[in-house]
Amino acid sequence: MLDTSPRRYRRAAVSLAAAGALVLTAVVAAPASGFTNSTEGTDVCDSFLGAGDNFAEYCITEEAVNDTAATYAIPGVDEISSSPNIELIANIPKFGGFASEAAYNSDLAFQGNYVIAGNYQGFSVFDVSTPSSPQVVSQVVCPGSQGDPSIFGDLLFLAVDAPRSDDSCSSASGSAAQETSWEGVRIFDISDKANPQYIKSVRTDCGSHTLTLAPDKAGTDVYVYVQSYGPSNGAFYCKPPHDKISIIKVPLDNPTSAAVVTTPVLFPGTTGNTSTSGCHDITTYPELDLAAGACMGDGVLMDISDRENPVIISQVRDTNFAFWHSATFNNAGTKVIFTDELGGGSGAICTSSYRTNQGANAIYDIVGSGADRELVFKSYYKIPRLNTTLENCVAHNGSLIPAMGRDIMVQAWYQGGISVIDFTDSANPVEIAYWERGPLSDTRRILGGAWSTYYHNGYIYSNDIQKGFDVLKLDDPRTNNARAVAFDELNVQTQPSYPACTTVITSRVNGGLDVKSGVTCLDGASVNGATKVAPGAGLLIFNSNLNGSITATGAAVVSIVESKVNGSVNAPGATVRDTKVNGSVKI
Repeated sequence: MLDTSPRRYRRAAVSLAAAGALVLTAVVAAPASGFTNSTEGTDVCDSFLGAGDNFAEYCITEEAVNDTAATYAIPGVDEISSSPNIELIANIPKFGGFASEAAYNSDLAFQGNYVIAGNYQGFSVFDVSTPSSPQVVSQVVCPGSQGDPSIFGDLLFLAVDAPRSDDSCSSASGSAAQETSWEGVRIFDISDKANPQYIKSVRTDCGSHTLTLAPDKAGTDVYVYVQSYGPSNGAFYCKPPHDKISIIKVPLDNPTSAAVVTTPVLFPGTTGNTSTSGCHDITTYPELDLAAGACMGDGVLMDISDRENPVIISQVRDTNFAFWHSATFNNAGTKVIFTDELGGGSGAICTSSYRTNQGANAIYDIVGSGADRELVFKSYYKIPRLNTTLENCVAHNGSLIPAMGRDIMVQAWYQGGISVIDFTDSANPVEIAYWERGPLSDTRRILGGAWSTYYHNGYIYSNDIQKGFDVLKLDDPRTNNARAVAFDELNVQTQPSYPACTTVITSRVNGGLDVKSGVTCLDGASVNGATKVAPGAGLLIFNSNLNGSITATGAAVVSIVESKVNGSVNAPGATVRDTKVNGSVKI
């Protein structure tokens, strides 16, 4: 981060005017308060300090800017810069119907060894059985920005946020003013990944900028929360006010009967910020019946125990935020990271003209219980590197890395690249890895960079708007143990839980190990003696040596990954992967 301590140097007043028109959306982000013109030649920062206000936070020392530039050389066009603990192991450039500059890559969804990569023109399916050599399985050209995908079983849901002449994949651009135009959600059957079938469309008001799944508890239906915004009096299906979301109910035994069942107004009356006209993104945590909404001018925490009737239980605003974009819970559901998409994704926010907490993350703790839970601000985080003025850069989509006993997230920052953040201490987030490409051009600003960057089953996958599909390997002792956790299916905005370590052991244990409750995690440990896990308790083993048998009948979870066991394993339902067992195995 830049050093903002007072010094006897001229300081640069930071311009907030670059919010501009949102290229990827239909809304204009208003400049934050405290805007100053840094070209006037006067040291307005001194007057800010003299006024005793918070406006001085918009100023950074010129020396601090120079220090940052001296310690970090901005990579040139097509050059790569990274920390030593992360590397690119594969890239598939945009191809086929998505090869053009205007065909933006967007979000990602995962199922087993398959990755669904969204694009403004449709989606691609990749087989990542060998992550260092991903294979193209299929590409479906079905235009209609912005192509955010989510998977549930054999169903793929794709967001369409631009009026089309009809709902078909051969449709042309339409007019929002026309009743015959269509935008909303497309549903595909992807049981055959090589030949996805388009089976249903559902029109939603203002289309579907993003979408989020919320499976019901009975396992019979999945709900699709549709986020959209940008109402206009001239739009037939998108007239103001629009402080709502659309909820689609999809019966799993008859998905072609999917339909909008309710459109709850989240901000009735005047309770929403004046710039709020819907939500940009909602992340659900179905297991905890929680959701976090990034609703343009507001950040909200919701109770979704009734899937058709989400209820706001905490609502926050931040004058430092221009556009509440997305949200990520920690695994325990006690924190939320919100992102601010200042400049709409097209602005060059990672330059010396902006403060270190503009276009950043805001980390909130969730305190209290039940309906009395509240979001409490703890800190900001922004990548500590400068970009050129030709690189769009701002906080964007990321996911948790299921590291043992820590809260760690990997995140996309458009042309700011990829950042891995440890936010175990909510008030003091720390970057532990980064990777980025240089600008796409040294003469013009081309919209590009990492749109979504997610961790899945041992690797980082990133969808770069222009450069294509990336696979990266993170090699760090703080995160390697995350390989002990694997998901069959992952939609990042439908957040799953993973076993939470109540005890982490990294040393030698003599005399055996008796896990009576909670989840014990071994990372680089050794156990001399038998290991027993009581019913309902859990055991995660990574990169460890166990000299003795493992017995875990009725355990909540047992995962043994990249380890050695000199003895038998009797653990029904356990996962044993990349592990040598010298003894009988009963799983």
